[in-house]
Amino acid sequence: MFSYRHAFHAGNHADVLKHLTLLPTLRHLMQKAAPLTLIDTHAGAGLYRLDSEAAHTSGEAARGVLALRAHIAQQDRPAAALADYLALIASFNPPGAQDWRIYPGSPFLMQRLMSAPERAAVHDRLRLFELHPTDSRALQANVAQLQAGRQISIEAADGFAGLPRLLPPPPGPGGSRRALALIDPSYEIKTDYARVASAIGQALRRFATGVYLVWHPIIPRPEAHGLPRRLKTLATQAGRGWLHVNLNTGSGKSDTGLAASGVFVINPPHTLEPQLRAALPAVLRALGRGPGQGWALETAPAPATRPTRAD
Repeated sequence: MFSYRHAFHAGNHADVLKHLTLLPTLRHLMQKAAPLTLIDTHAGAGLYRLDSEAAHTSGEAARGVLALRAHIAQQDRPAAALADYLALIASFNPPGAQDWRIYPGSPFLMQRLMSAPERAAVHDRLRLFELHPTDSRALQANVAQLQAGRQISIEAADGFAGLPRLLPPPPGPGGSRRALALIDPSYEIKTDYARVASAIGQALRRFATGVYLVWHPIIPRPEAHGLPRRLKTLATQAGRGWLHVNLNTGSGKSDTGLAASGVFVINPPHTLEPQLRAALPAVLRALGRGPGQGWALETAPAPATRPTRAD
């Protein structure tokens, strides 16, 4: 159950897609001066060394964020979402460093945005779950360095079970309730697919206006193929809009690992689709490796008679 370690995969093409979707979503939500409850159900260790033995063993960051950085450095005007993403990753490394040694996971990217000077006074909260004992201890140690106090809470617990009890989130000043939840398990056991769908179903029943991001692998397994369909059905039944984006880097002659993944967003901000469409062609040019490469994006709006998102 605990064989998966994200240290081998940090900064790969799946992280690029996940964070390229997460960051503009958060940027949009944070334009409103009302607090957010941010939830990461599978937080991992939070920070990863790109110069570690694990990273060198897999080489995934070299074919992921590092390849993207090199490609974008040759462009005069990269897409705004790409420039923002790479600038944030750079901010975790020494200024002007030629070699990036640190890759921040989703918890640290979320914390960086919520603690920015223009946002800090709003008092967002970050709720993290990580069940893997080694990664949970690493997450605790990494977060302790932030000295964030009660702004961040960590539970060495099952994020699937923990998510429903955080919804609906506590009201902010004026009574508004706002939340974003990221669900990105390893899917190392096939029951994760059903648990993702169950968690989203519960979340929508408890707090339909929350923003929910689900990362998923694209692999030849019935459960993987069926998950996006189940999420579309759940969103449609709840009367919510959705966005689904896929990235397939293709397969080189010696590649054996994951080549494609997707992110499904329920209640996406209206600004997300154009930002992804502007960014993904350059991502594919940088990361494409062989036959089958491509990207796809589809959306479905919420009914006009209902509020479409919690932004």
